[in-house]
Amino acid sequence: MTQQRENWSARSGFIIAAIGSAVGLGNIWRFPYVAYENGGGAFLIPYLIALFTAGLPLLFLDYAVGHKYHGAPPTAYKRLFKPMESLGWWQVMVTLVIGMYYASVLSWAGSYIYYSIGQKWGENTEQFFFQNYLQNADQLTFGFVPHLFWGLVLVWLVTIVILFGGVKKGVELSNKIFMPLLVILFSILVIQALRLPGAVDGLNAFFTPNWTAMKDYKVWLAAYGHIFFSLSVGFGIMLTYASYLKPKTDLTGSGLVVALANSSFEILAGIGVFAALGFMAYSSGLPVQEVVSGGIGLAFIAFPKLISSLGAGGDLFGLLFFTSLMVAGITSMVSILEVPICAFQDKLGWSRKKSVTIVAGGSAIVSTLLFSTHSAVTFVDIIDHFANNIGIVAGAFFSIILVSWFKRPLLKQLEQHINATSSISLGKGWEFMLTIVTPLSLLVALGLTLTALITKGYGDYPVFVQVIFGWGYIALFALGAFFFSRLKDHGHSGD
Repeated sequence: MTQQRENWSARSGFIIAAIGSAVGLGNIWRFPYVAYENGGGAFLIPYLIALFTAGLPLLFLDYAVGHKYHGAPPTAYKRLFKPMESLGWWQVMVTLVIGMYYASVLSWAGSYIYYSIGQKWGENTEQFFFQNYLQNADQLTFGFVPHLFWGLVLVWLVTIVILFGGVKKGVELSNKIFMPLLVILFSILVIQALRLPGAVDGLNAFFTPNWTAMKDYKVWLAAYGHIFFSLSVGFGIMLTYASYLKPKTDLTGSGLVVALANSSFEILAGIGVFAALGFMAYSSGLPVQEVVSGGIGLAFIAFPKLISSLGAGGDLFGLLFFTSLMVAGITSMVSILEVPICAFQDKLGWSRKKSVTIVAGGSAIVSTLLFSTHSAVTFVDIIDHFANNIGIVAGAFFSIILVSWFKRPLLKQLEQHINATSSISLGKGWEFMLTIVTPLSLLVALGLTLTALITKGYGDYPVFVQVIFGWGYIALFALGAFFFSRLKDHGHSGD
């Protein structure tokens, strides 16, 4: 008796879930900073070129493989070309690890919803975040921080409840609630930010094109790098989501909607964040350049500082910002975990409930133990850097190379599969991108990252910490890929 594979209720359910996956923490705190650092308004040109030459071709490839071969990455790749199963497991391992630290950052955002009421972080937001809240230690330690633990427990409970609901009642329903909520919350935030004095200076800093920056290869690299993370391509999420689609679905039309919605939200985030930073510069008498920070610093140090400078009105601003972060993060978190859950269902024939319990439950235990310590932020930073820049990029690179170079006829079959049901047909242009442009951009990105990590290391962290929590995880991806691909299939049987 075969286990019935779940489906989205309609194409719109898939699109909103795919947008939910693509729109995450990175859009709000990564994109504005990456754009600003790499030429401001001029960055939008490499960004859009990267979207059309690498992001979309890879997104269509993910959709085609998932839809045609009905499975999570290991199963779908195995049906495509048997030796590729281990590559699918590499991607599964990457998502497992990303899910573990992503939960940690989500729990920080959740805590800051509470701290923003009455602006409990006080005068020195940096000191509050690192010392009072994270209780960050200078050296590596596994000392326990209770409030970090309870924050993580809450995030994992919400995520697991959604995942237990399955594809329609869990993933799709949560996205239908959370995505409109995110757009409403963030739009209010942007309108509020634009009304602040100094907002225009911030927008000028964000949009003023620095054309000379476009001559620098690093800017192009940043654009391509950001597109892969931002669209959730190349590490199994979109492939898994596409596997739940009904047979006759417009794949290219759906992909365009997802990609453009994601990029629109990123630009909206840039406008909101930089209008707010312009106000900070205005109120502190500093140039915009000096108040800009990226990543964790932007969300948990710069924004609380901004909220405090708004006086009593800042509470609402804080609630909007941190609730937006939380909502954007939850939908991405669910999509990240959907990959390993689906993979183990396919491979071992587990029921949905069993797979969620073991995969998400197991991840939750490791995540709460590792990230409720005094070294949480160190672990997040190092693991994030290695998982994204090596884990995702290597997985994406090899999946493209194997299909477009070594199994060329398969690329034609996938193209026919897409064109049979899609509104926009793919042809020579798509093949060219996947054969030359996309793999080349990924290879250059991977090569430069590896060179930098091997020669200079990452950040100021001790070498042994980078070896254990950086290279150690890369070794774990490889071991997982080898081990799980050797297991005997028990899939597609009754539960």
